[in-house]
Amino acid sequence: MPSLTVGFDLDMTLVDSRPGIAAAFRALNELTGVYVDPDAAVSRLGPPLRTEIARWFPPERVEEAVRLYRELYPAYAITPTVPLPGARAAVAAVRERGGRVLVVTAKMGRLARLHLDHLGLAVDEVAGDLFAEEKATALRAHGATHYVGDHVADMVAAAAAGVPGIAVATGPCSADDLRAAGAATVLADLTGFPAALDGMIRLALRQ
Repeated sequence: MPSLTVGFDLDMTLVDSRPGIAAAFRALNELTGVYVDPDAAVSRLGPPLRTEIARWFPPERVEEAVRLYRELYPAYAITPTVPLPGARAAVAAVRERGGRVLVVTAKMGRLARLHLDHLGLAVDEVAGDLFAEEKATALRAHGATHYVGDHVADMVAAAAAGVPGIAVATGPCSADDLRAAGAATVLADLTGFPAALDGMIRLALRQ
């Protein structure tokens, strides 16, 4: 059995970043004069930032809006973000079993690091600006044995990397959708992660 290395998505998997992201979008509204509905935006977290920005800005302004949002993000989005239930225990569970912890996210790596540092969530590696199959590249490069996420695209990433996908129904995707996307197991939240991980380890040892 390969060494235990668990990858986690960030937004709505480890952290509830909705209040901070909504605040950053409100600041972007004021700065640009282009309205972005922050409640709608945070209801569909997961895809790359450009996907959301393109819903509101004309094509020729998308890259500028992405740049401005990322400049605003540290001041508005970090402090309001909180860990989701079971997040700290999930990271600790991997370490207690001798494993390594990765964060593989669509968010820029430097912004993801700000969240992790602010909340005191210690991880071994962060790979950012990746979505769906793109995440598989980082998962393979770091030897991930499992990937945990809240989005159907995270289950696509796990399948592309050839590792079990552990889904948490804490984001925009339903348990049924996560299951249909190939999740090996679906949890209500991360509080069930340590037991699920132990079950997967026992299964791997029997194979």
